[in-house]
Amino acid sequence: MSLFGGRRGDASSPPGDRDHSQLPEPSTTPRNQSQPSGRAAMANIGKSISIKGDLTGNEDIAIEGTVEGKVDLPNGQLTIGANGTVKGEVHAKGVVVIGRVTGNVNGSERVEIQASGVVQGDVFAPKLVVAEGAQINGSIRMGKPGALQQPSQEARKVAG
Repeated sequence: MSLFGGRRGDASSPPGDRDHSQLPEPSTTPRNQSQPSGRAAMANIGKSISIKGDLTGNEDIAIEGTVEGKVDLPNGQLTIGANGTVKGEVHAKGVVVIGRVTGNVNGSERVEIQASGVVQGDVFAPKLVVAEGAQINGSIRMGKPGALQQPSQEARKVAG
C-alpha cells in the first residue's frame, strides 16, 4: 500500500477500494492504561476523592486525591501524584512522591521524590532518589532491605 492508502503502482484504484488487510487490529485497551508485561493495572484514587482511614492492599495505587491515615502496601507500588496528599504513615514496596506527604515514608525497596514532591517526615529506604527541587523535612535512613526499622520511642529519647 502507498502512504495514502492506494495499492502501490496502481494509481487508478478508487479511494474506497483500499487493501486494509495489512492494517493492525485496533486495540481494546486505552493507551493510558497500558502496563508493562506482568503488571496489573494500577488502582487510582482521583482528585475529588478524600479518604479518612487506613488504606491497605497488595495492588499498585496512584493517589491524586487526599488520604488521611496510614497507607500500607507491602507488595505494591504507591504513587502520590501531583495533586495527591497523604497525611499519615506510608509503607510500600516502592514509593514515588510527586505531591505531598505529611508523615514518615518507608519503602522496602525504593523511594523516589520527584522535583515537585514534598515530604514532611522521615524517609526510610535502601534506595533513595531525590530530584533537584524536591523537599524533605525530616531525617533519612538508608540500609539493606529489611534492616531498616523506624527508631523506637526509647531510641529517640536516648538520641534526643
